[in-house]
Amino acid sequence: MENLLENIKIWPVQEAVGLNKHLINMNENKDMVTFQTGYGPSGLPHIGTFGEVMRTSMVRHSFEKLYGVNTNLLCFSDDLDGLRKVPDNIPNKGLVERDLDLPLSRVTDPFGTHKSFAEHNNSKLCEFLDSFHFDYEFISSTKCYSSGVFNEALVQILAKYDEIMEIILPSLGSERKLTYSPFLPISRKSGKVLQVPTLEIDSTTHSIVYEDVDGKKVKTPVTDGNVKLQWKADWAMRWFALSVDYEMYGKDLIPSANLASKICKVLGRKAPYQFFYELFLDDQGQKISKSKGNGLSVEEWLRYGSKNSLSLFMFQKPKTAKRLYFDSIPRAVDDYHKFLEVYHQQSEEDKYQNPVWHLHQANPPKSELLVSFSMLMNLAGATGSTSIETLLSFVRKYVSERGDPLNPTMCGAMQNAINYFNDFLESKLVFKQPSGDERIPLVELTKKLEGLYENWDASEIQQIILDVGKTNGFENNRDWFKLIYEVLLGSQSGPRLGSFFALLGKEKTVEKLNEVVR
Repeated sequence: MENLLENIKIWPVQEAVGLNKHLINMNENKDMVTFQTGYGPSGLPHIGTFGEVMRTSMVRHSFEKLYGVNTNLLCFSDDLDGLRKVPDNIPNKGLVERDLDLPLSRVTDPFGTHKSFAEHNNSKLCEFLDSFHFDYEFISSTKCYSSGVFNEALVQILAKYDEIMEIILPSLGSERKLTYSPFLPISRKSGKVLQVPTLEIDSTTHSIVYEDVDGKKVKTPVTDGNVKLQWKADWAMRWFALSVDYEMYGKDLIPSANLASKICKVLGRKAPYQFFYELFLDDQGQKISKSKGNGLSVEEWLRYGSKNSLSLFMFQKPKTAKRLYFDSIPRAVDDYHKFLEVYHQQSEEDKYQNPVWHLHQANPPKSELLVSFSMLMNLAGATGSTSIETLLSFVRKYVSERGDPLNPTMCGAMQNAINYFNDFLESKLVFKQPSGDERIPLVELTKKLEGLYENWDASEIQQIILDVGKTNGFENNRDWFKLIYEVLLGSQSGPRLGSFFALLGKEKTVEKLNEVVR
């Protein structure tokens, strides 16, 4: 299996193969390979944060399957970082504004539920990671600095101070060069994370001298949480101190990652194997941001789609910039179940290339979605459904003995479909009033459907629709279907009509057509 899997041209597998080659070149003979994801709790965690953990977990799984090596995943929160601006999407902004420049782990929680803003955001991060059953270890920057976990690495940063400055300074503007230091002292007077120059270095006591907020010079050790590193140096230090072997990040961080890789090498260890992904964009084509809150939250996605549909969205084309907006959800739901349906009939090699193999760690379930999500949304609109009980009465007849329409997947999909239709589609519907000439084929269609037996067949209905269109001069089936969609569903496109009418049922279909042609 391993040789077969190594040759699969799908990105998590290829990343795992690349990581293995990287480790062989490092010649460390590790019995534990460490994956890391980083998160800055300066704002609420968004779906992009989830995506990074999801994608890293899939590479981790492929690596374990290929090489049988123990791994761990660190979810690192940079919660000792200073808060530099107030996020747009939080309550009680005044409480947070007065804490600007304090470490995030000391900023007041504007939600009033935790000891600090960072603790609140960290808890939200862990909450949704746990809801997806990720296997990870949460690590707090504040705890690592204050408990001495990073002390040895910080001393090494101090020892390599000049070399690190030579790496960073060319990337800075002229003004920033004058004040830059890899060390950000935490003021003894104000508690703030200061962006001030390092005036002196004492290698014997592992200390630096800086000017505090009151203008006085202060000497402080770089260990035990007295300083915080600038984030590029911090990133490199984490790779070194935590022995990180793999990390992925957004395309916008490539220059920073290059600098961090050089610093890591100066510290005495090769940088981890890295993967950059394209950015998620909002509905306006702008990069999603924690502070702006312009992206989807996990909770928002789950109001309209399943957890697995979100995972699939993250899996697909990580090197392509994608709009992450509500209109991505319906297709993701249906595509997920299509992949599930074909999986169990595929060859072993094809299974490895099916996204659900990666989403479910080689053990995907069988699909229990008996009616497509797009069909359920149209059904919700056609029936005016506000509860799954209404939809269920139609679905039961349609699925007959194919499965239990009350299974958890179907119940979730029906409620999601109702939510999506009511929140996004209903207000956009524009129903067409057919002209005299357009009424003629619609009347004929209504009569033909009315004459069918009660347990009608979707393919038979579809053929009748096609025949009526042809006999009434519709040379293009698309124009005929468009007319039906516009008068019945208020949209220019829609589901396969034979299947939709079969789901809607004879009585309701004829009733709606009669309403149109009267």
